[in-house]
Amino acid sequence: MADDEDRTFYEAVPGAAQGPPPRPLDAIDRDILRILQTDGRASIRSVAERVHVSRANAYARINRLIEDGVIRGFSARVNHERAGHGASAYITLKIVQNSWRTVREQLQELPGAAHIALVSGDFDVLLLVHTPDNRTLRELVLTKLQSIPEVLSTRTLLVFEETDLDPDRSRQ
Repeated sequence: MADDEDRTFYEAVPGAAQGPPPRPLDAIDRDILRILQTDGRASIRSVAERVHVSRANAYARINRLIEDGVIRGFSARVNHERAGHGASAYITLKIVQNSWRTVREQLQELPGAAHIALVSGDFDVLLLVHTPDNRTLRELVLTKLQSIPEVLSTRTLLVFEETDLDPDRSRQ
């Protein structure tokens, strides 16, 4: 195995993102990202026409964005209530110091877990969950979350209404 001096920053720092350092995105890359965030099913031809490049250029750029980890995947935006998950909540967790990786693994297994973030401030973790109803949400918090030994406390914030922001807003 190579010495730390022979490794890149990303290899030498535990938990750092793997791969080469990020390349700067130009205006065309940003336009491609905006289009794909709005419509992940857009064809290469459509993307190429809208950003005024050849199909080969659009294809190469999208592949580079995927290989560089800028695009992590493609997914559908779901109306959770219409999909049978009428209760949503953000749950804040205080956890035992240095237990993030262990807790993250357990949170990823929770039914309805949609987003997990390690944050700074008054709590350590922010968890977004979608459940069929409040009874299921209560069970998730009181039985599943609070049975994780590294979880010191939780606070549940019910979501009454949510709105996905248009990707065009991020350019303002």
